Amino acid sequence: MPHRILFASWYIGLGGGETDLVTLAESLDPNQYDPHLVLPSEGQLADRWRSNGWQVHIVPFRGATTFFVPQLWEYFPVVKTFTDLIQREHINLIHSDYHTLPMIAPASKRANVPIMWTVHGWWFKPKLWQQKFFRGIEHALARSQAVRDGFLGEPPFMPRERLPIVYSGIDTDRFTPDLDGIRLRFEKNIKQDVPLVVMVARFQKVKGHHIFQLMAEQVALQEPTTQFIVAGEDVFGVAADQFYRDEMLENAKNNRLLRNRLHYIGFRHDVEQVYSAADVVVCASDFESYGKANLEAMACGKPVVSTRRGGPSETVLDGETGYLVDAGDAGGLAKHVIQLLRNPELREQMGHAGRNHILKNFSAEATTQAYVQKFEAMLRVD
Repeated sequence: MPHRILFASWYIGLGGGETDLVTLAESLDPNQYDPHLVLPSEGQLADRWRSNGWQVHIVPFRGATTFFVPQLWEYFPVVKTFTDLIQREHINLIHSDYHTLPMIAPASKRANVPIMWTVHGWWFKPKLWQQKFFRGIEHALARSQAVRDGFLGEPPFMPRERLPIVYSGIDTDRFTPDLDGIRLRFEKNIKQDVPLVVMVARFQKVKGHHIFQLMAEQVALQEPTTQFIVAGEDVFGVAADQFYRDEMLENAKNNRLLRNRLHYIGFRHDVEQVYSAADVVVCASDFESYGKANLEAMACGKPVVSTRRGGPSETVLDGETGYLVDAGDAGGLAKHVIQLLRNPELREQMGHAGRNHILKNFSAEATTQAYVQKFEAMLRVD
């Protein structure tokens, strides 16, 4: 009988971390693992999970902030609800995100079920009163070196080896150079020979949509036939993100260089078609814990031009699979985008190198294998 593994998430949309979660679950051997998911409410993640025929459990709760007090949160009523769920569904193993951990960790202890979590954000820096709690979570992984270093601090509050790095894996069958991108270009009335620059990112200021617009202006002045597409939404419903989204859309509409060149297309379930339609993919973020879009683009055989701060410095090979520039450097982004648009041979060379880089170092299979080894060790201990 398969081991029942409960994935716990406070996020209900389909951002990078949630896509990681689905990719991991889809890569697990169904003869060995039966994936369950607990969420605070319905949303895109729940819909995607159920499309695989898996169970979703809705338990209304408010996710922990970075100021949570472990000794108080373990007595919240939702801890009993989680404990009952774990016991009722005969869960054998739990994987949690940060915001659910302070409540489901004590539930796992009460139910005597092993738990682990994956650190996705460098900004989750434990306060002094939280450090004992995190040291007490025996099983944990970090999504990148940037994430681990940011979370542990300097000096680190616990040994770095307690937090090994497992990079997020890419579904290389879904994200592949075999796609031709015709569908999206036809949908947006962009001819096949028109240069197209793409960014995939949710609306959040740290993602740098304003930097992308500045870059697009500079590219448009030198390569006036170029079109630009931005895919993504404010998936978490935060007011500041919605305000930023409205500001970016208004800026683009009122900008004479961009109003007929820059297309915002919202969230796409077929994001692989967005990459495949592009000549160049850009990441303009101020900081990326990991930068999943860069890896998806490389898997599709596309060169990337990215800011380097955080995860991209670990995943993009500067000058080989794309180019890295400093955060906020719209001119640097534009320079390399123009260079690539003017040199199709270089685009092909970098795209090929990027695909090989992903196959060798960042496949979903490699990530799943690392997680399964962790799961098996935890189950043996249990």
